[in-house]
Amino acid sequence: MSILVALPVLLPLLAAALSLAFNTFPRVQRVLGVIVLSAIVVDASVLLAHVDRAGPAVLRMGGYSPPIGITLVADRLSALLLLVSAVVTLAVLVFSIGQRITDYGRGTASNTFHPMYLVLCAGVALCYVTGDLFTLFVGFEIMLSASYVLITRRTTAQRVRASMTYVIVSLTSSLLFITMTALVYAATGTVNLADLADKVAQLPPGIRTSLGLFTVVVFGIKAALVPLHFWLPDSYPTAPAPVTAVFAGLLTKVGVYALIRTQTLIFTSEAIWTLLLVTALLTMIVGALGALAQNDINRMMSFLLVSHIGYMLFGLALYTEIGLTGVILYVVHHITVQASLFLVGGLITRHTGTVSLRAMSGVATAYPLVAVLFAIPALSLAGVPPFSGFVAKIALLRAGAESATFTAYLVTGAAVLTSLLSLYAVTKIWVGAFWGKTRPPYEDPDPTDEVTVGTGNTSRGMVSATAALVAVGVAIAVFAGPLAGISGRAANDLIDGKSYREAVLGAAR
Repeated sequence: MSILVALPVLLPLLAAALSLAFNTFPRVQRVLGVIVLSAIVVDASVLLAHVDRAGPAVLRMGGYSPPIGITLVADRLSALLLLVSAVVTLAVLVFSIGQRITDYGRGTASNTFHPMYLVLCAGVALCYVTGDLFTLFVGFEIMLSASYVLITRRTTAQRVRASMTYVIVSLTSSLLFITMTALVYAATGTVNLADLADKVAQLPPGIRTSLGLFTVVVFGIKAALVPLHFWLPDSYPTAPAPVTAVFAGLLTKVGVYALIRTQTLIFTSEAIWTLLLVTALLTMIVGALGALAQNDINRMMSFLLVSHIGYMLFGLALYTEIGLTGVILYVVHHITVQASLFLVGGLITRHTGTVSLRAMSGVATAYPLVAVLFAIPALSLAGVPPFSGFVAKIALLRAGAESATFTAYLVTGAAVLTSLLSLYAVTKIWVGAFWGKTRPPYEDPDPTDEVTVGTGNTSRGMVSATAALVAVGVAIAVFAGPLAGISGRAANDLIDGKSYREAVLGAAR
């Protein structure tokens, strides 16, 4: 079963090379991408069932034993996130194919999108299953290199300048990441995560805490924690809808995953937990207030994305089984819901020709299905029962209420307030975009870009992909019991850490 750990990385990379080779055959590119991502969904499903039953799956690359060789590891957390991410990338790819056929016809191929999209998927998968810090850095670089191309293709010069903020910040965080990895290796003599769990515990407390805080800064930039979030609201809205959807759904969550993995397995410290609690509070409130101040629908959803990263940080900072269970549930919920909302945002802007809420109206009357597809994930994001956001937030609020510290109580109150502010924000979108008289779409100021396409045309593939992703969000709520069970077992693994260490280092013996 260990070979299943490598397939989500290998298959997209091989498919990317083939897609580039067949760049004049659009049908081959489309079919290849859909088949490969569908195979990864199946692979991740089997892998999740296996690790939930038998424990972590470990693959030693090249036959070298850890901690020397590169090790790929899939436990309950990484397998679950791999499955959800594969479902989202598949849905977004179908949406993108439908959009491209609608705008350019079936005979137009893409030299960049399909290869780079598959490379992005490979980078995300590698980040989830890697067992050492340096390969995690490589995974981030694969993912970010592809994202640089995707965020700047088929857009305007003005938007390319805005997206340069994303590129510069990402390069800066990568420099910090490789520096942090070097410092960890200098202090411990290893970069293997399981080995670091033992070696870092033997370091003097000051060095251990300093390295832990450095890690928080590095992954905090990638996860868009306040005050390290400034790049996200200016960058994500500059890309076409499917690109923004996959960025919002996955890229920041990979940063959150890295924080969860390193802070639970390696750098457990009371000082860091307190800092994370305060950061969680600031992230929730600043993001929500920033969303309320926006008129651009994409910028508003970008600020809401930042705000809800605070919930994940909140559960991590509590460092209890129920808190980490809530984090895992929230990450799964947020990946699907946030991607769904940005896909719906793409449908809205195609029908209105604008991203300005003041310039929109009447979408619900003209396109009732789009209204339904927006309402379900929007209510889920706000935590309205019985949707998936409510299930995840209940777990986090319970964990906060069971905590014995004033700071945790304060952040719990902030989480409730943020839910209300989020509900107000999505209501603002509803009133601006969906109520009122229907207007004809505004003329597209730049037909050469794919950002705001006011054609009023959508394909069955675009709507079906969006509906499927919304249905996945509903399924998360329907199957909350089994999902909470897996999340609870994953949370227990994170707190204990023994099964992960023994699976990796025990295999070396």
